[in-house]
Amino acid sequence: MSDHYETLGVSRDASPDEIKKAYRRLARTLHPDVNDGQGSEDRFKEVSHAYDVLSSPDKRAAYDAGGDNAFGGQGAGFGFSDIFETFFGGQGGSGGARGPASRQRRGQDALVRLEIDLEEAVFGATREIRVESAEVCSRCQGSCCEPGTSPETCDVCAGRGQVQRVARSFLGQVMTTSACPRCGGHGTVLPAPCHECSGEGRVRTRRTLTIKVPPGVDTGTRIQLSGQGEVGPGGGPAGDLYVEVQERRHPRLRREGDDLHTVLEVPMTAASLGATVQVPTLDGERDVELQPGTQHGSTVTLGGLGASHLRSPGRGDLHVHVDVVVPTRLDDEQRDLLQQLATLRGEERPTGRTSNGSASGLFGRLRDRFVNG
Repeated sequence: MSDHYETLGVSRDASPDEIKKAYRRLARTLHPDVNDGQGSEDRFKEVSHAYDVLSSPDKRAAYDAGGDNAFGGQGAGFGFSDIFETFFGGQGGSGGARGPASRQRRGQDALVRLEIDLEEAVFGATREIRVESAEVCSRCQGSCCEPGTSPETCDVCAGRGQVQRVARSFLGQVMTTSACPRCGGHGTVLPAPCHECSGEGRVRTRRTLTIKVPPGVDTGTRIQLSGQGEVGPGGGPAGDLYVEVQERRHPRLRREGDDLHTVLEVPMTAASLGATVQVPTLDGERDVELQPGTQHGSTVTLGGLGASHLRSPGRGDLHVHVDVVVPTRLDDEQRDLLQQLATLRGEERPTGRTSNGSASGLFGRLRDRFVNG
C-alpha cells in the first residue's frame, strides 16, 4: 500500500496548508472531468483518500502511529480512560451510542461594527456594509464532494459512525464504543472531497448587505440579522449577524440618552435686553426666545427636538445652554457707553456679593452638575 505522504508529494512534517495545496494541485490535473487518461481516475481516488486521512488531525495521528491498519483494527490493550468512558459516559460505552454524526452543523454568529452620524441615529438610515464570512461552496453546493460523486458508506463502521471493541481488564471483559477513526463518526467517507472547499462544504467570501438602521439607536446598540452569519460546516444553516452601532461625535450637539444638548453663545447686550435668536437643530433652524436679563448658564428647552425613542414613539428634548459672552476688547466709544451705564446703575465701584452655594446661584449649578453627573 502506498504512503499517503508520497501520494500527495509532501514531507511527513508538512503543515495542513501544505497538504491542502498539494491536494488541490493534484486534484485539478487528475479529476475525471479534465483528465480522461488511463489510470487517472484510480490515481484521483488514491489522492483523495490520502487527503481525507492527512487533512484530519485525528486520522493523521492514527495513520502516523500505525498506517492504514490503524483504522478499524482492534486493540488488545485496555486502559483506564477506556474504563472511565465505559462507566461514566462520553463517547465510550454502549450508553454513548448515538449513531452517525451529521456533517452539517450550524454556523457561528458574526459581529461587525458600523459607524453612523447623529442624524442617522436620530432619524434612521439605510446603509450598505461589507461582510467577510463563510458561504455555501458554489462548486459542491454544500455536499463536500466533487460534482458527480457522493459520500460512501464507511467500510470500517458500516455506516454506524462508531466502532466497538472488547478487551480484558481487571473487571473482566468490557465493551467500549467510540467514534470511528476512519470516518470521524460520520458513517460515511468522502471518496473525492471537493477541491474548492477541501471537503468543508463552505468557502470564505466577501459580500455586501443592505441594512436598515432604526431611529433611536445609540452607541453599543446591536442590530440582529437572522441567518446572515457564518454558514456551518457541510453547508449547515447560517448563524446570525450582529451589527454594533458606533455613533460619531457631532460638532455642535452632545447626546445624553434621548436628549440633546447644545451651547448658544450670545452677547451680553442680547442677554440683558432680551432677543430672539435662531438655533440650528437636526430639524432645521428654530427660534429661541431670550428673556431680558437672561443669565449665563441658563437653559432653554425645545421639546421634541432630541433623539427618537428606540422602542416607543416620540423624541427627547433639545436643551440650549446659554453662554453670555463678555467683550474683551472695547474701543473708546464703547468704553464710555459702558461707564455711563455703570454710573446710571450705581456700579462705578462694584463690591460684589458672596453666596452660600444655594441651588439658584452659580456655585449651586456647578455643584449640582458635579454631584449629578
